[in-house]
Amino acid sequence: MIKKLRTGRWHVDIQPGGRGRKRVRKTFDSKAEALRFERLLMSQHTDPELSSFLTKDKRHLSQLVQVWFQSHGKFLRDGDRRYRHLLRMADALSDPVAQKLKARDFTVYRALRIQNGISPKTCNNELGYINAVFNELVRTKDIHYENPFSSIRPIAVPEREMGYLDHHQVKKIFGELQERSQNPHVYLVARISLETGARWSEAESLILDRVKPYRVTFHLTKSGRNRTVPVSQSLYTAIVYHLEEWGSFGTSTISAFRRAVERSGVQLPQGQCAHILRHTFASHFIMGGGHLLTLQKILGHSTINMTMRYSHLAPDHLEDAVRLNPFAAVDVPLTLTQKTPS
Repeated sequence: MIKKLRTGRWHVDIQPGGRGRKRVRKTFDSKAEALRFERLLMSQHTDPELSSFLTKDKRHLSQLVQVWFQSHGKFLRDGDRRYRHLLRMADALSDPVAQKLKARDFTVYRALRIQNGISPKTCNNELGYINAVFNELVRTKDIHYENPFSSIRPIAVPEREMGYLDHHQVKKIFGELQERSQNPHVYLVARISLETGARWSEAESLILDRVKPYRVTFHLTKSGRNRTVPVSQSLYTAIVYHLEEWGSFGTSTISAFRRAVERSGVQLPQGQCAHILRHTFASHFIMGGGHLLTLQKILGHSTINMTMRYSHLAPDHLEDAVRLNPFAAVDVPLTLTQKTPS
C-alpha cells in the first residue's frame, strides 16, 4: 500500500510474497519513487536475495561512480578521464551517501566552483557527467531511487564567437609553420585540418592505411563514426610521402602550431587555437556557396544544428541583408552634409 503523509512524503507499506513474509515500510520524497520501489519488490518477491533492496542503500557517491565505470563508463572513449573527474567531484562533495544527495548539494558545489573561477561551461559538463551516472544506474536498476540532480538546469552560456582566418592570416601562419617550426609534422597536420575541416586530433592520428587516392578516412572521431573526405592530388601525394618517410605524425604538433600562431601575430578568439583551421574551412566553404548538408557530412556533425552555426555566412544570406533592409525600399536619395566650422 502507498499513501501520502501529512508531510507531503509518500509511505510504502508492503509484504512482498504475502502474509508470513517480511514486511517493508519505507518513505520517499515523491510518488514516482514510491511506486518504483513497490514494483521492484513485487517483481522480485521470489528472490531469496531481497535484503539489498529491503535495507537502505548506504553506498557512497564514489562507490556508485565505481559501479557505473565498471558497467558502462570504461567502454566510453573518454571513460577513464570522466571517471577520474567524477571521483574528484565526489571528494569535493565530501563523498556522501548517494541516496541522501539533494539537488541543492550540487547547486552549492557549483556556486563555489564558479566563485573559484571555474567556467560555467565546465560546471555544465560536470552536471552532465553526474546526471549520466545516476540515469544509467536507474536504467540498469543498480539503484531504486530517482536521480537527485535531474531537475537542475544547466547555466545559460552565451554562444562563443566563431572565429576564422582570412587568406592573409592563413598565409602568415603557414609561412611561420614552413620556415621556422622545429616540428617536422605540424605543417602537414595543419594543412590536412585546413583542407578537410578535420579536428586537430583527427588529422594528427591519420595513418597510411586510411589514405587512398584522393581521399582520407578519419577514425575514432568525436561522433564515433568513420568519416571519409576527398582531398586534392597535391595533398594526397604530400600525406603519402610524409607517412612513408616518418610512419606517423606523432602527438605533439598542437604546441608547435600554437607557437607559430603567436609568432605570426594573428589574434585568435580565446580558446580556439586547436579548432581555428576547422572553423576556417567551414566558414570559407559556406561563403563560397557550399551546401550546409554537404558541410555537415564533411565535418561529421551528428545533427544539422551544429552546422547551422555557419549558415549566416552564406552568400545569399549576406546579399539579402543588403537587398531587404528597410532603407533599400525608401526612394530617398542619401545626402551627405558637411559640418560647417564655427
